[in-house]
Amino acid sequence: MFCVPSTEIGAIMNITKGGLVLFSANSNPSCMELSRRIAERLGVEMGKVQVYQEPNRETRVQIQESVRGKDVFIIQTVSKDVNTTIMELLIMVYACKTSCAKSIIGVVPYFPYSKQCKMRKRGSIVSKLLASMMCKAGLTHLITMDLHQKEIQGFFNIPVDNLRASPFLLQYIQEEIPDYRNAVIVAKSPASAKRAQSFAERLRLGIAVIHGEAQDAESDMVDGRHSPPTAKYVAAIHPSLEIPMLIPKEKPPITVVGDVGGRIAIIVDDIIDDVDSFLAAAETLKERGAYKIFVMATHGLLSSDAPRLIEESAIDEVVVTNTIPHEIQKLQCPKIKTVDISMILSEAIRRIHNGESMSYLFRNIGVDD
Repeated sequence: MFCVPSTEIGAIMNITKGGLVLFSANSNPSCMELSRRIAERLGVEMGKVQVYQEPNRETRVQIQESVRGKDVFIIQTVSKDVNTTIMELLIMVYACKTSCAKSIIGVVPYFPYSKQCKMRKRGSIVSKLLASMMCKAGLTHLITMDLHQKEIQGFFNIPVDNLRASPFLLQYIQEEIPDYRNAVIVAKSPASAKRAQSFAERLRLGIAVIHGEAQDAESDMVDGRHSPPTAKYVAAIHPSLEIPMLIPKEKPPITVVGDVGGRIAIIVDDIIDDVDSFLAAAETLKERGAYKIFVMATHGLLSSDAPRLIEESAIDEVVVTNTIPHEIQKLQCPKIKTVDISMILSEAIRRIHNGESMSYLFRNIGVDD
């Protein structure tokens, strides 16, 4: 498990400051807290830049110091206006490129549109498009954290360091949940079972998987897939054969595979946004006898009415990192707790700037982690 003792932070963060510039691409002040924490750990001042919206809603970026021949690190945390966030980053990257920066490294803890990384019906793979836009703008390296799918790294033609928040979440479990030895790690769907298994094996705990869910409304959408071939083509191509089709999936009612009775249930996932599935999972776990329920995720988007729904639910605590600012949500829901991951981002920046190996930050991380 990666963990840097606080007494060593000062020694670790020794960097060659002359060739490093640290920018925050956010025009929203509430999104700059992570940037300030990283700068403080590195012992550098934030670069001088103006990022603002014109009256016509166009984004304007003004770099106010020289970046020629320097390593530029641009920190961008995602705000509620995700599309503006993306444009701020792209315009700043391009501004640094045209100002002859030596290298331009994006520090994007939560990669937006990461859920749209697979083709669904007549949609598109938007995360591939965004990766192409970042590379085209001039990005030479990307630091991110817990991509929704690790394969997103392959969408880039530049190096991508996909850091992990799990060491910090594991440390939180060990230090803040006194009776965690009586816990079971829960995957709220079979798709997140590998993440749950990783947590369970490192904590030497059992695992439970919730299977089954309400019918996906999207599966009933009319999109033309059921339109049969015309009669004349059927006669010409396959007069006596019928094209075989997959049998439709039918998921059973929600069930729990594994024993949670009389235990603490810790649900782990990478993103918590729409909380309906987490609330349903919590209710099911309560019915099966779990006496305390935690939800742990790297990225706390917590959109819409998520804080209110969590506060009124059977969930006892939601633990997320500060990859995304959520101070307003915390005021609305005291159950939401934050784990600071600025330490590992600072160390990644230091190592890249000094030309050191990044492998230390990926110790004990397996293929399935």
